[in-house]
Amino acid sequence: MLTRFPSNCYRYNGFGGKVEPGETSAEAAARELKEEAGIDAPLEHAGTLIFLTEGTEWAFHIDVFSARSYTGTPTETDEMRPGWFSLTEDSVNGTDDRLNVSSSTSGLPSIPYSRMWDDDKFWLSHLVAGKKFAGRADFAKEGDKYRMTRFWFGTVC
Repeated sequence: MLTRFPSNCYRYNGFGGKVEPGETSAEAAARELKEEAGIDAPLEHAGTLIFLTEGTEWAFHIDVFSARSYTGTPTETDEMRPGWFSLTEDSVNGTDDRLNVSSSTSGLPSIPYSRMWDDDKFWLSHLVAGKKFAGRADFAKEGDKYRMTRFWFGTVC
């Protein structure tokens, strides 16, 4: 499940937010999932991402969590609009999105990489495959958009 984030130019993204004082990143992820989608899930740490933005003096450290099940009913909130996407090989590796076709076998739309952050296509396949991963992406602001200038992503033991 991905979500459209209205204040982020309607890009698709995962659920999440800031870690509150006294909270672990896992506790924050569970809280944000409940607040943004109305569901609970047995979250497992899946990876770590570091983002650097030109002109910013700090890096964004993001712990990514995943779940294979959940309880509750996904609900749209002011912050997020949950949506389901196909996990077929062509959808996960971006072939469907590049060709602008829908995944025909699952009946679900393909993962909309063209409407996500540029780095997502490099690590989301690891997440879907259940492989632990790490990565870094550097972004430069060009007008009102961000362009990825360099990156690395990979699986970890």
